[in-house]
Amino acid sequence: MSTIDLVHALTASGLTLVTCESLTAGKLAATIADVPGASATLRGGLVTYSSELKAELAGVDPQLLAASGAVHPEVAAQMAAGAARRCGADIALSCTGVAGPDPQDGQPVGRVFTALFAPGLAAPEVVEHDFAGDRAAIRQATVDTCLAQLAEWVRDRWALS
Repeated sequence: MSTIDLVHALTASGLTLVTCESLTAGKLAATIADVPGASATLRGGLVTYSSELKAELAGVDPQLLAASGAVHPEVAAQMAAGAARRCGADIALSCTGVAGPDPQDGQPVGRVFTALFAPGLAAPEVVEHDFAGDRAAIRQATVDTCLAQLAEWVRDRWALS
């Protein structure tokens, strides 16, 4: 499902979307906003590149960040749920990970956690990824994967192909 199809499906459903991004630094929201008419569903996004902003803007537990670092599945889950709450959106996509060139928080380059907060999910759906390539490739793979995660939820919800 293309980004255009995603935006049209969410718009038709009346659902709103927000992003909470770390390593992609707004690239996910920008990709969605590139679709004409995206403003009917996209409320905005939080760029929480630093751990401090993950806590302040997205409501991630500071103790979790101190104990586990920013590259952790529960951080991704809290980023998604917190962004949805903070921005008043029905759906949130979040991502946190290591684009390189060096490992971070004991995690290797390419380790990324994406999360989807959406109606009908008991908790944010978190997926771990290990992407290969340079910074640009890892960041683009993260954007593509977030959109694919949302597309799968849309297809499952409305039985779309």
